[in-house]
Amino acid sequence: MFLRSALFALAFSTTAWLAAADYRSIPTEPTEGDRILADYFDRETRRLTARNAAFLENVTDWPAAQAEMRRQLFEMLGLQPLPARSDLKAEITGTIERDGVIVEKIIFQSKPGLYVTANFYRPVKQEAPLPTILYVCGHGGVKIDGVSYGNKTTYQHHGNWFAKNGYTCLILDTLQLGEIEGKHHGTHNLGRWWWNSRGYTPAGVEAWNCIRALDYLETRPEVDKTKFGVTGRSGGGAYTLWIAALDERIQVAAPVAGITSMQNHVPDGCIEGHCDCMFMVNTFRWDFPLVTALIAPRPLMILNTDKDTIFPLDGVVDVYQKTRKVYEAMGAGDKIGFAIYEGPHKDTQPLRVPAFHWFERQFKGIDIGDEIADTRAPKPFQPAELKVLAEIPGNERNTFIDEYFTKRVPETPVLPETAADWNASKALILSRLQTRTFRGWPTAGEDLNLTEDFREVNDGIAFSKWSFDSQTGVRLPIYFAQPAATPLGDLDLVVLNALDDDGWNSFLSTYGSAFAGAFPGATLPETDAEAYESEKGLHASQKWGMLYLPVRGVGPTAWTTDEKERTHIRRRFALLGQTLDTMRIWDIRRGVQAIREMEDGDKPKLWLQSSGVMAGNALYASLFEKDIHRLDLHALPLSHQEGPELLNVLRFTDLPQIAAIAAERTQLRIYGKPADWSYVTEAAKKFEWPEKQVQVREAVKEEE
Repeated sequence: MFLRSALFALAFSTTAWLAAADYRSIPTEPTEGDRILADYFDRETRRLTARNAAFLENVTDWPAAQAEMRRQLFEMLGLQPLPARSDLKAEITGTIERDGVIVEKIIFQSKPGLYVTANFYRPVKQEAPLPTILYVCGHGGVKIDGVSYGNKTTYQHHGNWFAKNGYTCLILDTLQLGEIEGKHHGTHNLGRWWWNSRGYTPAGVEAWNCIRALDYLETRPEVDKTKFGVTGRSGGGAYTLWIAALDERIQVAAPVAGITSMQNHVPDGCIEGHCDCMFMVNTFRWDFPLVTALIAPRPLMILNTDKDTIFPLDGVVDVYQKTRKVYEAMGAGDKIGFAIYEGPHKDTQPLRVPAFHWFERQFKGIDIGDEIADTRAPKPFQPAELKVLAEIPGNERNTFIDEYFTKRVPETPVLPETAADWNASKALILSRLQTRTFRGWPTAGEDLNLTEDFREVNDGIAFSKWSFDSQTGVRLPIYFAQPAATPLGDLDLVVLNALDDDGWNSFLSTYGSAFAGAFPGATLPETDAEAYESEKGLHASQKWGMLYLPVRGVGPTAWTTDEKERTHIRRRFALLGQTLDTMRIWDIRRGVQAIREMEDGDKPKLWLQSSGVMAGNALYASLFEKDIHRLDLHALPLSHQEGPELLNVLRFTDLPQIAAIAAERTQLRIYGKPADWSYVTEAAKKFEWPEKQVQVREAVKEEE
């Protein structure tokens, strides 16, 4: 295993229907890269949590702070701007009455085509509007003979208890495991990394469905609109927090097993047991107490068990203690509660009782020491009795809501009309990149600590290895091949090759034996003699220097090869508000700076070259470093839908626009189909950039 042992001590996923073996990574022998990465996640998490804690402790104007924080949370859930409140088109498709409780089978559309199925529990005898609980389900789907009956079937006992004790209660199905089954697992196991690039998370869908559920409840005469409460467990605990943080119509909240600290999620590895509905797109780099701080000073009780391995007790306590300080600062220390019961991650009866007491106290003034009704909560209905839909609507969008919930830039962008419009568009994109995509970069000014570690001359070529700090604790190598008789400052140009795994293997097969002294004890592949001779001839005839930068996670810093582990590595980066590609772009930037710091390294022309997703990373790096003479990009993806994975980027730009912005200041060579990159070539013509500034070629051709 590559992180601390707790990473694989997790018992099971928030998606209770997944067996532990379905998601837990298979431990592998740790590499040096694994150890570097574990230290990195520890360090970055400590920095993030310390900044968040300092912020919470130093707020002096809580209403203003909460207004800005709420705006940020809306944005991180893909709800900024807020979608239109379209017609809910609510329907009651049937009713059941049993033992003093009426259950209505409800369907509404939170957005056109986004269907929400629900059950509305209310007492048969009701004389006035009642306090109303929005019950949001965890992952407890029921499927019989291939037919989904929804999470609401599993959690029916909660609605039944509330209706028997003087409340109305609306139990919502979730997007995943509802009657119309959408997806919560985009980055968890479906490889939909473009969710992060779209600024999309299913947590946003669940939050929006809750907002619209309150809109629906306000239309019901049985409901006291001044007394809305919300509760739910596991995934439902998280949705309880989303809606309570976002919508002040919620007066009382009781999340059960729905939140823990960033420390638990990232270094301790709990993220591996959670699907994407548990997380915002962490643009503003929050720790989770900022979510609960948005509920203050409204009554909040946090509930958990003491042996919950995906919401560990130490992290839950950490969130509670930091939130309690916020309540106390607002003079509302009596409005926050904390309940712990012995047991695992399970919907146990004893853990429900404190939540029942909490609502009784807050809405009815019944203290915990007073007599209340029977706290037992049976499940009186069969799954088929609670089913809302006879058939799935033909216009449903639930199954592909990720493709349209957050707006993205057009797939075929249109060039601005004038140079002034172009400059304004470019400035806006660059500003958004800084504030919405690359906030996770380190602050400028860290020392590179550049060293030359190895140097040897063979066949008239000088081979050297250099090392530099991309950031604290992330030390990377650069391998340099140049004519031995030509100092760096006298070279015609130097080419920095940003390497992915394939590029690293190609580098080793070309230069491995020449750099053998830089890899003591390593077994290197047999040298490709033809490739080596070709490179040697290039150095001799052109006076070119070739530099090779394996970014973090590649080559000497490579981490585990287990695909499940690598998936959750990428998810950790994203939860820290970074993404792996974001930090690899930073590595390339720092590699450029390292070259410039070498003696006379600022004299030769500098090219950047790479392939595939790494070509996209090199493209972005060129935007933020000066005097990049040329970019050579091979197999550059046409869109961030294929990569690189960068937070929110598809909400305001895509790779053709970025390529055009780069091409205005750097010669650009794209090796691909010219028709695919017409936006860039048309921009060059329209805005009269220098001849040969942009060229798109079907295949690599030698320079004349």
